[in-house]
Amino acid sequence: MKNLFFLLITCIAFLSCQENAGVTVTVTNPIDLERTNEMIEVSMADVAKSLNLPADGLVVVKDAQGNEIAYQVTHDEKIIFPVSVGANTNATYTIQQGTPKEVSVIACGKQYPERVDDIAWENDRVAFRTYGPALQRTGERAFGYDVWNKRATTEPVVEERYAIELNPETLAQIDSLRKVDPAAAAKLRAETSYHVDHGNGGDCYKVGPTLGGGTAALLADGEIVYPYCYKTFEILDNGPLRFTVKLTYNPLTVKDDTNVIETRVISLDAGSHLNKTVISYTGLSGATPVATGIVLHEPDGEVTADAAKGFITYVDPTDNPKADNGKIFVGAAFPKAVTEAKPVLFGEEEKANRGGADGHVLAISDYIPGSEYTYYWGAGWSKANIKDAAQWDQYMSDYAQKVRNPLVIKY
Repeated sequence: MKNLFFLLITCIAFLSCQENAGVTVTVTNPIDLERTNEMIEVSMADVAKSLNLPADGLVVVKDAQGNEIAYQVTHDEKIIFPVSVGANTNATYTIQQGTPKEVSVIACGKQYPERVDDIAWENDRVAFRTYGPALQRTGERAFGYDVWNKRATTEPVVEERYAIELNPETLAQIDSLRKVDPAAAAKLRAETSYHVDHGNGGDCYKVGPTLGGGTAALLADGEIVYPYCYKTFEILDNGPLRFTVKLTYNPLTVKDDTNVIETRVISLDAGSHLNKTVISYTGLSGATPVATGIVLHEPDGEVTADAAKGFITYVDPTDNPKADNGKIFVGAAFPKAVTEAKPVLFGEEEKANRGGADGHVLAISDYIPGSEYTYYWGAGWSKANIKDAAQWDQYMSDYAQKVRNPLVIKY
């Protein structure tokens, strides 16, 4: 009887230890590059089943030293958290039942109907925006992504920038001053404009009627079929570590296909300069070339187009190089093989039609109906943590290696 009682107590203690131990996540890095603060995904359903969590159960994530790691549960029921793994090695993390510490919002965004339906989003590194139906109704042509620079802060800044830029009282004051004192009106506009760096960055990137900072578009007989502003949107994740938005576009005509509809899912993670974008098209009758493009504002600017390594970059001079705006580094990386990567310059007529831009650097692939086209795009700034073109090219080359050789996750 004593032996049976001892065995029962031992089993209870063992099961209790197993329950408290949680789920061990082993992350293996298969390449000769250090991976720092790279976001991984683990199924929340698998974790909940392993830990026998109640419906509203909470967890904590810890590294091998017992330090708590910030995480987020995404719209598709994934636990995401940043990991750091040395070259050709592995690291372990543990997910346990418990109450996590409060996490500061790093990646977030929203629609701004007061600014012609812009959707703008950001993380601790950089901010972006894309344009909506209200802008399209004005007739302004803006097809590509916009880049907003950030520096000297990791806090969200975009909402405050819009609030200052669009303040009704300030706008009314500027309108009144223009009638009596144009210089004072210009001064007040400069003091409140998000196109001016007031200490944490601003919008000094020019999109115009181009693909801007990394938009993808189908090609018809070698010509870009520019996607206009989004038709509908749905914000799927809004921080603290990932922002995700789903965009659906108006029908396009691509050669003989007259009802081609594009859907994009864009996500930006904390700590990254690049957005992940997954695109699908309906209404295409056959394989069609798709190009990711970055607008060129100098015919002989600094461009890298490396199809073999899977990335393109451009050093943009900003919309006002004389205003101490530094340089904007723009790039895209591709997890799958790229057919061709090259700069394509506009002729004089096309240049005039594209707001004076000089062309694009394009990375071209084939889109197969029913598939998804995935790529990464984004930017850095010389007044923040990316100082020169060599550093940016290295960042992009490394990023392409990482997305082509993802971390291996076992738990």
